[in-house]
Amino acid sequence: MRALRLLLATCTLPLAAQIPTAEFAARRDALAEALPDGVFLALGAPAPVPDFIPFHQDPYLFYLTGFDEPGAALILVKQGRERRAMLFVQGKDPAREVWTGERLGVAGVASALGLEGRDAANLATVLDSLLRRQPRLQVTGNVGRQMTERSGHDQFVDALRTATPSLEVTDARRTVDRLRGRKSAAELERLRIAGEISARGHLAAWESVTPGVPEYVLQAVAEGAWRREGGDGPSYGSIVGSGPNATTLHYNRDDRIAQAGELIVMDLATYFDGYAADLTRTVPVSGRFSPEQRAIYEIVLAAQLAAERQVRVGGPSRAMSDSASAVLAAGLARLGLIESPTATYDCGSAEQPRECPQLSLYYMHGLGHGIGLMVHDPEQYAVTGRIAVGSAFTLEPGLYVRRHLTSILPSTARNAKLIARIGPMVARYADIGVRIEDDYLVTDAGIVRSTAGVPREIDAIERVLATPRALPDAEVTARYRRLKTGRPTAP
Repeated sequence: MRALRLLLATCTLPLAAQIPTAEFAARRDALAEALPDGVFLALGAPAPVPDFIPFHQDPYLFYLTGFDEPGAALILVKQGRERRAMLFVQGKDPAREVWTGERLGVAGVASALGLEGRDAANLATVLDSLLRRQPRLQVTGNVGRQMTERSGHDQFVDALRTATPSLEVTDARRTVDRLRGRKSAAELERLRIAGEISARGHLAAWESVTPGVPEYVLQAVAEGAWRREGGDGPSYGSIVGSGPNATTLHYNRDDRIAQAGELIVMDLATYFDGYAADLTRTVPVSGRFSPEQRAIYEIVLAAQLAAERQVRVGGPSRAMSDSASAVLAAGLARLGLIESPTATYDCGSAEQPRECPQLSLYYMHGLGHGIGLMVHDPEQYAVTGRIAVGSAFTLEPGLYVRRHLTSILPSTARNAKLIARIGPMVARYADIGVRIEDDYLVTDAGIVRSTAGVPREIDAIERVLATPRALPDAEVTARYRRLKTGRPTAP
């Protein structure tokens, strides 16, 4: 315990400098260059309902302005070489600000953000005037998609179309996403700090990993550690899944009590200054991996390391996924959980027969994704196919042996033979779920694994967990256990 506390205490972070207004202006200029003549509209997020829950700005508006108040809108007008940018914001209202806090107001936009400020109450009138002269609108919402529920953004654009029947509306999100996919030095710095804080949150939670710990305790410890260091809060719904919950990819109830001998998948991370980390570790509740858990874990770690070896500037992004999948498939075949690395099974229906890789029975998600203002953010290699400076992404291979796996396979003669072969191994490795996830930032100085502060090697994990650990607030937890399970003493 003392060694772990020393590790936490000696990790320090430099303060991140504020992103300058010139960088946001450069982003808008780059967008204007990429767009055709016309009017571009990005609506910010509305105030949350109810108004006492946290506000999160729309990432498109934030990327282009850095403005973090509700009810805003950005308009860019392009006509040849002429450009104009206007930010519409809520006017100052002292009575309302008693509840919401002080607002920047129209007058503050120019000095704080380097933009022309306008009152949001006049947005529709200004747009109507602009679009009558130039009826071409580019937006960051769902355009031309038939959806049961239309967002406020889409309803606003629908009203514009009704008012101006000749209006040509196109989706500009892909254009903005190409810009967002290459992170600036300031963005990479925020992602680095978010990853480092997230890693220390995991280490803090590990001090409470012990049989009988409720999943929510580990969640609370990690999230509390982030907030103490200046993290904005969870960058997604925190996942703490023990035992069978470790095989559910997006499990986030976090209310089961972990038992001796099980694994816990901890997929939880924080934002820092609006930029999201994403970090997963899998640890043994009792402090040591069983032989079966170790076997699965070693395959997943080897897959991540194989993908990591492909991370280099100019390297093909596809090589990361191909390398990881090859290692996972070979490992599963070695354990007898699939018939061979390239084996398939019947996954279609009698009407539409189809074959799927047996690997997908245990590995059903992608290797990783971009990170940034969103935990799943645009990444430039999705467009170029190449890793480059400014790339920021995760590598997160996983294997999940669901207890009832064989029962969900379509009933075919071929699948029956497969079940007979792999059924005993599925039973042997049942409820073992392992995911290992780290964040990678490609900078001018090299590749940074920002989440490296929390161990991923088996021996290192077991060394940390070998220190004495105790369940915090044991009396409160026991009361919780009685309410949830009706068992006053047994975990």
